[in-house]
Amino acid sequence: MCVVPLALGAGESPALAKQKAPAAAGRAKEHASKGAKKKRGDSARRASRKGAPKRSRASTGRDDDERGRAMPLSILPGVIHCPPEMVAVAGRVCVDRFETSIVDAQTGAAWPPFYAPDWAKAQQAFELYRERATRAPVESLEAKLAIPSLPDFQVKPKAASAGHVLPQGYLSADEASAACRAAGKRLCSEAEWITACRGEAQRDFPYGESYEQGACNVYRENHPSAMLHHDASRYHDDPRNNLVEFEGKSLLRKTGETPRCGSKWGDDAVMDMVGNLDEWVDDAQGAFVGGFYSRGTRAGCNARIDAHPRGYSDYSTGARCCADPTATPVRWR
Repeated sequence: MCVVPLALGAGESPALAKQKAPAAAGRAKEHASKGAKKKRGDSARRASRKGAPKRSRASTGRDDDERGRAMPLSILPGVIHCPPEMVAVAGRVCVDRFETSIVDAQTGAAWPPFYAPDWAKAQQAFELYRERATRAPVESLEAKLAIPSLPDFQVKPKAASAGHVLPQGYLSADEASAACRAAGKRLCSEAEWITACRGEAQRDFPYGESYEQGACNVYRENHPSAMLHHDASRYHDDPRNNLVEFEGKSLLRKTGETPRCGSKWGDDAVMDMVGNLDEWVDDAQGAFVGGFYSRGTRAGCNARIDAHPRGYSDYSTGARCCADPTATPVRWR
């Protein structure tokens, strides 16, 4: 999980430190200008937050930096052919309709989405949090919320795209890439992902031109680690994180259950590209996009985090696969 505070950090900014230091007369005007710009920026940020939900301090975040962001692709004319679980996007690429779930490549058995698709990691998380729960106060959520059953098989991960299931969190970029390859697909490039998210109308949000609270499952009221452990900065491998509810509503939703959050292409739509889970894209240094349910972002299809390497994973990191179009229509088998 990556949560970045909406407000400035507690440390003093470099600009402010310079203003406090003795400055040469020739730089005084420059410092004053920087201070004025900062003040105007703070006022604009405060104004932009009006109408946002009241949130715990643990669940706040910020809109995403534009640096390093890919640009959307142009839409090509003509028809392309995609597998039935994918959506034809921009005359260029096939994109999974739903966020990734994991199944075993050999048996097709579903892997529980509460654990990384690695037996050793899953067992370690299960044992750690089962032991912690025995020491938690009996009335606490940590003691009351049951730990999901540990899977009884070792998985060879294969990506699947299915509606009305909890998507797979706890994925690293390398695991997501391997799972997509096992399905005969690949991770989307960032440009493909942004293009798909913006829909045929090429808007910054799947549903329109401006942010609407609740249209997608993002910027939610609370944070699962804060609720379970009273610490949003730790315990991100707890298998219960994506089971946490706030005021009777699950923080993580099943795929396709936020109907307005569909990026429309023709008479079809790619679901949940904003919010629910962050989605890894094919970036050599590691980047995930779209935001997750507790991240305080209103950047829509432009939400992007590149602060973690490809090997990083937590409850909020998921994926979605892309594929090149086929030469002929793909038929149901």
